[in-house]
Amino acid sequence: MKLDLSFYQHPEVTRVAKALLGKVLFTQVGGQTTSGMIVEVEAYSHIEKGCHAYGNKVTGRNKVMFLEGGHCYVYLCYGIHHLFNVVTSKAGVGDAVLIRALEPGQGLDVMMERIGATSPRRITSGPGKLTRAMGIDRGLNGTLLSGPDVWIGDGIKVGKGAILADARIGIDYAGKDAKLPWRFSIKGNEWVSK
Repeated sequence: MKLDLSFYQHPEVTRVAKALLGKVLFTQVGGQTTSGMIVEVEAYSHIEKGCHAYGNKVTGRNKVMFLEGGHCYVYLCYGIHHLFNVVTSKAGVGDAVLIRALEPGQGLDVMMERIGATSPRRITSGPGKLTRAMGIDRGLNGTLLSGPDVWIGDGIKVGKGAILADARIGIDYAGKDAKLPWRFSIKGNEWVSK
């Protein structure tokens, strides 16, 4: 069952990020359904320098972040990797959650083919790999998570004691904000990125 769009519209991005752990991301791309349980995320808020929408400044790249929570924000990183984010909060607030890693579910053979892997090992254990495996690209930027192409559904309940909080990765430019413990993962899950 798809999550209601109100799930994404809570004003506290870190709360939404933690609540996404254990939920299941689905894509329907080219007539093929794939899914994976979300095991690692990073929260980004317009109030901190790690966020593309820092200072609530709208640009061509980040304008999707200012839509109402429940939209997809997909951007190209280093000109190579598509990164998939879930927009949160109300319209006009530039907050989002980066999906960093999934535990593969439905359509494993399709995911392996998309990523060119002969083994399922670690094919979705990083934000660039999981988008390739799930068929996510910039064509889904701005899409609502209530539609037929990409959505998030119920999964397992992850208790507070099973969530690890740590600093986010690859945002040293954000200074002290880079140290915020806003990367959340399921403790001990083998699919968490390295």
